[in-house]
Amino acid sequence: MQEFEPITSRDNRRLIDARNVRDGNVNNLMFIEGKRLADEALRSHIEIVECFVRDDFADEAIIVELKKQNTFIGTLPEKLFRSIADTDSPQGIVLVAKRPSSSQNFEIGGSQLPLVLCLNEINNPSNLGAVLRTAEAAGMTKVMISNNSADPFSPKALRASMGSAFRLNITTGCEFDEAIQSAVKNNLHTVGADASSTRNYTDVDWTKPRMLVIGSEAHGLSPEQKETLDELVCIPMANGVESLNLAVSVGVLLFEAKRQNG
Repeated sequence: MQEFEPITSRDNRRLIDARNVRDGNVNNLMFIEGKRLADEALRSHIEIVECFVRDDFADEAIIVELKKQNTFIGTLPEKLFRSIADTDSPQGIVLVAKRPSSSQNFEIGGSQLPLVLCLNEINNPSNLGAVLRTAEAAGMTKVMISNNSADPFSPKALRASMGSAFRLNITTGCEFDEAIQSAVKNNLHTVGADASSTRNYTDVDWTKPRMLVIGSEAHGLSPEQKETLDELVCIPMANGVESLNLAVSVGVLLFEAKRQNG
């Protein structure tokens, strides 16, 4: 089994590479920080490339599992560990892992919800991660994320998703028009969330296969994008309330779909 390897230099090649992953400079790898997220990665059978732990890290169960996989484990003193950490109060463990593979598969028969979620230009990684966590909780399996969106596998988004990004079937980097064309090709009725719509989200039959399209936090969907959708729905709110948090809005819509689908 793999034993610990002490690392004492900030310029160690493995640490330099880990910082590049942390900063989003390596497309096929992701930076996983913290005990809870490390445990979720192992539980989700994510392929771990290497591990870095602070020299006082004491979660034996995680270490035992990593040793079973013959993962490289480097031990770092406190000051050096902080040089690679992405959080202000690091918990003493970082994993570098391969990103889950994505696909254009729109098969939704095995999902609890007959829905594909399309996220268009969601810029805030924490919001995006929270939406992914909500989507998994509601029983979704397929999420499409457009170009000009945050990276769902960035450190901030991963922490906000609490591991959901490891398990959802996520396609990134698609154009809005491509997503809508894919929905049409796969016989999915497209529904957009729009505060100006007069159609209540509870009036929609969510038991039929659909693609739910969500626009950016700041601007929503453009008039041109709304024109391409089959229908628009709103979440009625009390007077004087302008909008809901993005993840809350998605949660309201998805859990109504979940309710209708039993």
